[in-house]
Parts: sequence; C-alpha cells; structure tokens
Amino acid sequence: MNQKDKQLADRIYLILAALFIASLVTSNLIFQKFFYWYPFNMEVYGVKFFEVSVGLLPYPLTFLITDILSEIYGKRKANEVVIAGIFASFFSLLIIYVSKEVPATPWSQVNDKTFINVFGAAPLAVLASMMAYLFAQFIDIRVYHFWKDFTKGKHLWLRNNFSTFSSQFIDTATVLILLCSFGIINWDKFWGLIISGVIFKFIIALLDTPFLYLAVYYFKKRFSLKINEEILD
Repeated sequence: MNQKDKQLADRIYLILAALFIASLVTSNLIFQKFFYWYPFNMEVYGVKFFEVSVGLLPYPLTFLITDILSEIYGKRKANEVVIAGIFASFFSLLIIYVSKEVPATPWSQVNDKTFINVFGAAPLAVLASMMAYLFAQFIDIRVYHFWKDFTKGKHLWLRNNFSTFSSQFIDTATVLILLCSFGIINWDKFWGLIISGVIFKFIIALLDTPFLYLAVYYFKKRFSLKINEEILD
C-alpha cells in the first residue's frame, strides 16, 4: 500500500472510531427514555412489545463498526477501538459525577433536580453498560473472526449475523440483569424488556448487513484487498 492509500485508510479508521465512541457514550446517556412502536400494540410479560430504551438506537451501530474494522483492519485494530470506548465511557461518567456536585445557579434552565432526574442513574447505568459491553464486544470480535477463519473469508453475512446475534443477546441480558439488580429497572419488566430488546437488536442486525457489504466492497475495491486480506499497519 502506498503512502497516500495508507493516509486515507488511517483517516477512515479514525472516523469509524469516532462514530463508535460517540454512539457508545450517547447510548449510555440517553438510556432512561423508553419508547415503543405503536403498530405493535401488544404486550409480552407486562411490557409492550418493542418497548425499548432510546439508548438502543445508536448502540447497534457500534457492532456494525466493529464488524467493519474486524473485516478490513483486523482483530487488533477492532479491539483498540473497543478499549478506547471503555475509557471514553468512564471519562463521561466522571464528568457526570462532577457535574452533579456543582450547584446550579438560580437562572439556570436546568436546575439540580432536573439534572439529577435525567443523569442521576447514569453512573450505575454506565457501569452496567460497560460490564455488558466488555462481554459483548469482545465476544462479537472473537466470534466474527472464528467464522471468518472457518469460512476462509467467504460468507460475510454469516459471520456478521452470527457474531452480532450472540453478542447482542449477551449484552441485553447482562445489562438488564445489572440494571434490575441496581434497582434502576423493576424486575417485573425484565423478561418483557429482554425479549423486546433482543428481537429489536436482531432486526437491526439483519438490516445492517447490506451496509456491511457496501463498506467491505468499497474497501476491497479502493485498497485492492483480496479475500480474507486485511489492511496492515
């Protein structure tokens, strides 16, 4: 790879890493708002079907990005972004903690009570999310590379969906167990939320497969990569 191509590859890697970290941190900050899709007006274990946290909206993007990084840049580069996401999340937790301790001015549009209502559970949520995130993301990368090696770089849809399905299930189950244990969510909503969350994530995983194919096609054509070949440092 010539110097110009290497610089382009590095810039794209940086952009993907930035999108990954932004999606991860945002999902941790907005998780307390829940919504459901009105066309699916049915209940499962006392929870409306597809009643999920808005934090799930940006979160699936993190798995798509790690799959792109795993496919094009390799396992080590994908793991580096995952670790960077951990540091970014804990740094955001520190900022929230400090912000809670600073008293609001009388004219502040967001007073202390409102701020605590919105971000009060964030530290525990970030902790729960990070523990689930550690399990899920590293499993996603390992499962992805297992199927990549097993199929000798063929059947991209297989490794994308198998890795995402397994990691998303582990992530959803782990984070809900921890949030219920911390008292942030009532246990009576556990089964309804886990079923709705897993199905929602599985649908998103299926929908992101074409985007993974487009990204991989672009990279392989732009950087003249062969089957199972990755961009080297």
